[in-house]
Amino acid sequence: MEASRQPLLTQAGWARFVLAVFAAAICVPALNLALDPSSNAHVPDYLIPLLGKYLCFALLAISLDLVWGYAGILSLGHGAFFALGGYAMGMHMMRAIGDRGVYGNPDLPDFMVFLNYQELPWYWLGFDQFGFAVVMAFLVPGLLAFAFGWLAFRSRITGVYFSIISQAMVYALMLAFFRNDFGFGGNNGLTDFKDILGFELSAPGTRMALYMLSVFALAGGYLVCRFIVTSKLGRVMLAVKDAEPRARFLGYRPANAKVVAFTASAMLAGIAGALYVPQVGIINPSEFSPAVSIEIAIWVAIGGRGSLYGAIFGAILVNVAKSYLTGVAAETWLFFLGALFIFVTLLLPKGLVGAATEMRRIGDWLDPSRRAREAGYHV
Repeated sequence: MEASRQPLLTQAGWARFVLAVFAAAICVPALNLALDPSSNAHVPDYLIPLLGKYLCFALLAISLDLVWGYAGILSLGHGAFFALGGYAMGMHMMRAIGDRGVYGNPDLPDFMVFLNYQELPWYWLGFDQFGFAVVMAFLVPGLLAFAFGWLAFRSRITGVYFSIISQAMVYALMLAFFRNDFGFGGNNGLTDFKDILGFELSAPGTRMALYMLSVFALAGGYLVCRFIVTSKLGRVMLAVKDAEPRARFLGYRPANAKVVAFTASAMLAGIAGALYVPQVGIINPSEFSPAVSIEIAIWVAIGGRGSLYGAIFGAILVNVAKSYLTGVAAETWLFFLGALFIFVTLLLPKGLVGAATEMRRIGDWLDPSRRAREAGYHV
């Protein structure tokens, strides 16, 4: 008899989810729009895209946690999927500039005019349409992940070997995108965006709309990941993580489960990249840097892998600390990040969220009234 499906969220889980979405989608805009700028509780306009960036990073973190925390796949190439989604949206916004560029060419972006391109490369066709760019933002990372994962997992490449080749993939892409003749702006990347869907990017209303889209994308991405991990596929992923040979012996196909999870994870990362670029105003090959992919893994490890909300917490915590420390200790913040990662890895292997959960369980166990209730006594 097939086991019943695990609920997407518990009643308490739904309450926390709704509360978090309410705080992000209602409270932050209210504090920005309704309060006087002189108020201490006012959220200034410049913070809105910064908060949106943190939410994009949180979505990127749960995309990695889906495969690392639940399937045991440590991908050190997730920055590639994030960057590809960002480039897809950046290409659309470059096409939207039209004749407002420095050279006034309505058909070619400025960098192509500067590099003496005579016509638009074929792979730029269609990006003048917003819908096409959105589809490409998750389709291209998904196709790359499917092809890469199918070849790797069918060959039974696992563990540190998969981590190494995933980092080789992202490094190869970085080198390719740095080339001026590759058609993506070379070292400078894509920048100087003017608007999106006709709305000026620097306008407060546009920034708020992009922030709200980031909130709902993160909420939707979290629910998608919960749907996957509570499904039969999710149980197979956990079995593969714990004992892949045993799962294969029982008749499951670990490679298929890994490919599906890896592809879904890459598509979520692509969506995060597409939302990130309009809020920061630039996308360049540095997003393909292996260090970026390693940093994503650090977010998840610090927050706590295998919980999703731990990955969200880790991504936001580390990037808030990064924003602060790069201002007060620009030369030493990387040492702080490294020390935090080492501390968590050695002393809190389940991350900060996992440690908090364990402490709460210990507190419940030490509570005499709780133990009495579990034993059937009334207190």
